[in-house]
Formats: sequence, structure tokens, C-alpha cells
Amino acid sequence: MPTRIQVVEKILTANDQLAENIRKQLNSAGVFAINIMASPGAGKTTFIIKTLEALHGRLRMGVIEGDLATSIDADKASAAGLPAVQINTGGECHLDAVMVAGALPSLPLNNLDLVIIENVGNLVCPINFQIGSHMNVLVASIPEGDDKPYKYPGAYRGVNALVISKTDLLPYVPFNMDYFRKGVEILNPGLITFPLSAKTGTGMDAWADWLVSKVKSWKTNL
Repeated sequence: MPTRIQVVEKILTANDQLAENIRKQLNSAGVFAINIMASPGAGKTTFIIKTLEALHGRLRMGVIEGDLATSIDADKASAAGLPAVQINTGGECHLDAVMVAGALPSLPLNNLDLVIIENVGNLVCPINFQIGSHMNVLVASIPEGDDKPYKYPGAYRGVNALVISKTDLLPYVPFNMDYFRKGVEILNPGLITFPLSAKTGTGMDAWADWLVSKVKSWKTNL
């Protein structure tokens, strides 16, 4: 058991070192990167596409899509007219720094302000692997239930912003927002949160405005 722990520590240390190099590369190009995580079916891809639409003309964007096998999500981003790279993990439940480092050369970084990285749908593994992003965002959907912060504390503890998606379903799905927010606040006090519906557009402007402000402020302070 001690030997196994040492091996895991070495793997994570090597990954973190590479992630730091990725972040330096992005900094040098003036590109802000966000890592978007969620469980399968949370509406992550739809949310990203709607985000790209809301940011059109405001930021120059590229996309890295992580998935187990298909290129469906990257195809959607490309159809929206954006540079996109697909990472197929071959069964791995998360992206890591090696995968992201391999994808970056396919993006025109010098012509971008923002790279959105869609991680593999999973609430356990992705948060444990740094990938060089400047910010971690978690998408939690109403149909998942209001107990997810209590069941997956690591995912909620390690993010910089929270999106509560599919709020248009609140009238039809049992979901105690106060109970949910209490669980989030215990794990991540003061976490900025955006309740929204990508389907109806409600709340998307607030999210887009905040993200534009975040990227511009970061670039100013580089």
C-alpha cells in the first residue's frame, strides 16, 4: 500500500508540473482557459454552445472537447464556426495535462482570448487532475437532484464558479434550492453561482457578462 501511494503521488506531481507549463504557455499567448466539468447528461455541451453564441463578437474563442470515444461535441463546436479539437480518452474518466498539452498545438492560440475545455462527464475524477486551466467551472443540472453537493463534495469544493443548469425544469422536478445551496456553501463559501437555462436563455447574459469581465481583467493584469 505505501508503494502504491508513492506511485500515485509521482503521477499527480508530474501531471501538475505539466499543467503549470501549459498555463505558462497560455499566459504567454494571452489566452484564458476554463475547465468545465459536470456529470453525464447535465447539459454541458448545450451550455457551452450557448455560451459560445453569447460571447460571439466579444471574445475570440477555441474549444477542446474531451470524450470517451466520439467527436460529436467537437463537431458541434466546429459547426458553430470555432476552432475545436477533440480528445478521445479511450475510456479514461477525465482529461489530464498530457492530453491537453497534445491538443493545444491544433489551436491558433495567438488569435484567441479564451479556450473552453469540456472535460469528460464525471463528478469524481476530473477535479483531481490539473489541466493547465485558469478556472474550474462546474455545471449542475436541476434533474440531477439537490443532494449532489453532499454526495460529491470534492467536485464542489474544487471549483471557482458554479452553473445551475436547466432551471426551466424547476416547476416539474423535485429540487430544494435552499438545501442545494446550503450544501454548496458548506463546501465552498461564497462560490459565485449562475442559475440559468440554456434552452430558454434565462440567466445566460449574466454568465456571459461575468466571463467577459473575468477574461478582460485577467488579460489586463498579465
